[in-house]
Parts: sequence; structure tokens; C-alpha cells
Amino acid sequence: MNQGSTDIRLLLVVGIAAMLMLFISLLLIFIFTQRKKLQFQNELQAMQNAQKNQLIEAAVRSEEIERHRIAEELHDEVGAILGASSLHFNSVRIEDPDESNQSIYQKGKDLLDEGINKIRGLSHSLHSNILQEFGLNEALSHFCGKISHESVVEISVTLDPSYPTQVGQNDISIYRIVQELINNINKHAKATKIFVRSIYLNKTLMITLTHNGKGLTQSHFEELRFKKDGLGLKNIQNRIILLKADLKFSHHAGGYAIDISVPVD
Repeated sequence: MNQGSTDIRLLLVVGIAAMLMLFISLLLIFIFTQRKKLQFQNELQAMQNAQKNQLIEAAVRSEEIERHRIAEELHDEVGAILGASSLHFNSVRIEDPDESNQSIYQKGKDLLDEGINKIRGLSHSLHSNILQEFGLNEALSHFCGKISHESVVEISVTLDPSYPTQVGQNDISIYRIVQELINNINKHAKATKIFVRSIYLNKTLMITLTHNGKGLTQSHFEELRFKKDGLGLKNIQNRIILLKADLKFSHHAGGYAIDISVPVD
């Protein structure tokens, strides 16, 4: 009787042990399968993000190439034609004392000279020669100084001189972002004062634009950049993604602020 009880207990222990082993095996298989599934999902997400970034980079590079092409055509073709026209104007001598003719001639010459200057400025803006030759800080200072006018909009620029001049694709993207943001402020905000500041710290470039006009909040920006007429904002967002940067819009007592934080290798 005792021997039988012992055998039953032994069988019971062996059975429980076998069930525990089976349960543990199934649990390990489930955990392993879930980990493999999660790993696959992460790899798939990484591939999708990489493809997205490649498409954005291709779009940004294509835009920059097109800018350069247009700039060269403006400078070489249109600029040359207007320049030749100006030479012809200068060679004309008006002997007619009629003040009306002289006034018309002078007006035409002034308009032609203005067109030449605008074409030259647009060409330089599109091609970003100053950025290529002197770096980001000088290019931003030049751009802001060119469009600043105390009777329309006054732009104050304070840039960190410690930022390294490296003039790569990243600096071009940063320049285009600031350029587009300032153009948007001038076009929509009706600001009279704009402040551009930068700080370079711990391999991060932080640029802040503040102004006293009508601005955007972060939620408003997120809403507008998905609309059809928000091409400029979409371009800004594409460059932000490419730079792995952060862009924040905010409102405070003195006006509106735009903060850009860019990691720099």
C-alpha cells in the first residue's frame, strides 16, 4: 500500500513537472515569437523612415538644383539682355528740349535699372553664393540686411560667432528655413520688428526668430502645413525632418516666437 502511494506521488510529481516544463516551453516560445515580431516591426518602421527621409532628401536636393538653374538663367540670359538694353539707353542722347520726352526717357531708364537690380538680387538669393563663400552667419546677416528697412520692417541680427563654417547641405537647409520663415513673416504677419538670434552650444545650433506681428502657434502651424496652399510650410517641415531638427511656434507677451533647434555633427 505504501509502495503504491509512493508510485502515485512520483507519477504526480513527474506529471506536474512535465506540465510545468511544457508551460515554460510554450511561454518561452511565445516570448521569442513576440520579440521577433517586435523586431520585425521595428526594422520595417526603420526602413519606412529611411525611405521617407530619402524621398525628402531627394525633393530638397531637386529644389536646390532647380533654384541654381533658375538663378543661372536669370543671371546669364535675362540679366544679359537687360544689361544690353541699359547700354543702349545710356548711348541715346535726347536733344529734344521737350520736358515730357526727357521725363519719359528718364522714367524708362530708371525702371530698367530697377529691373536689373531686382534680377541680380533674385539671382543671388536663389543661388546663395554668399552662403557658399562665407558661411551661414554671413549669409543670414546679408539676407536680413538686404530686406530690412526702418520705414517698413526692421530686422536685428545677433548670431553666435562660434558656430563652425562648414557650408554643407545642412547649412543650406538651415538658411532656406530661416529665409522662408522671414519671407512668411513679411508676407503675412505685418510685423515692423524682427529679431534673429542664434546660440551654438553642445553641438546644437539654436535659432530664434521673434516678431511683433501676427504669428502662428504650434497647433496652427500643424494645421496649415497640410493644406494645399501651405507649400512654403511643407518645404520648411521637409527640411526640418531632413535635419532631424525641432521647430516650435509660440506666442508670448511681446509677440510671436519661432524656435529652431538643429543637432550639428
